[in-house]
Amino acid sequence: MTMSNTTHIGRIFGTPVPMLMPLDGPVHVLLVGEAPGPRGADKSGVPFLGDAAGKVLYDVLVRLGAMMLPSEIDRMEWDGSLFVASGIVPIAQGVALGNAFDRCPTDDGQTFRAPMRSELEGTTNLTRLTRDINLLRGRGLKGIVTLGRVATRTIDTLCKRSPMPEMARRALPHPSAQGLLSMAPDRGKGAKMADLQEAWMVRCQYAILQAGYPAPEPDQS
Repeated sequence: MTMSNTTHIGRIFGTPVPMLMPLDGPVHVLLVGEAPGPRGADKSGVPFLGDAAGKVLYDVLVRLGAMMLPSEIDRMEWDGSLFVASGIVPIAQGVALGNAFDRCPTDDGQTFRAPMRSELEGTTNLTRLTRDINLLRGRGLKGIVTLGRVATRTIDTLCKRSPMPEMARRALPHPSAQGLLSMAPDRGKGAKMADLQEAWMVRCQYAILQAGYPAPEPDQS
């Protein structure tokens, strides 16, 4: 889900990455990023899994109890290829993860580029998003949280084509370094990236709850 215009990181598969969703039970909230990153979902086949921005999101979901990851992942480099080799598979609970565009955009199979608006808002892509959202609506979807301007604009376009007035909508900056700096005062000048990530995580958790994810039970201990 990288936000840079070009990223060179070896061969890009460019194969479609499906939504990650619970095997059963309700799905309360869908989180939508921009596109699979070249080191993350393009390699792991799982939205957000393997790139730096995705790690921040998974940390939020684990805190909420909305995602389960095997303990060994804490000792590994956050890299999609390594996760595939190790058989790492996240287990979602009550949330689904997807992207505005479902494959890592590239022109040459080597260099990442941002998805074009014509790709994002073309009939094929909007039909895919509509199908996925309708599937989740059948499982109780209450809201959508978009991460970054591209995801927000694409879902806005979709909602104009197929209105969903009952659906809660929340928009956040992208959890990439560029997105985190954009939400900080003075464009993040003098700020520590760890502090910006923590502030984003707090905002993200709040947005997910506002979008319809059940609040965690109070600790009775």
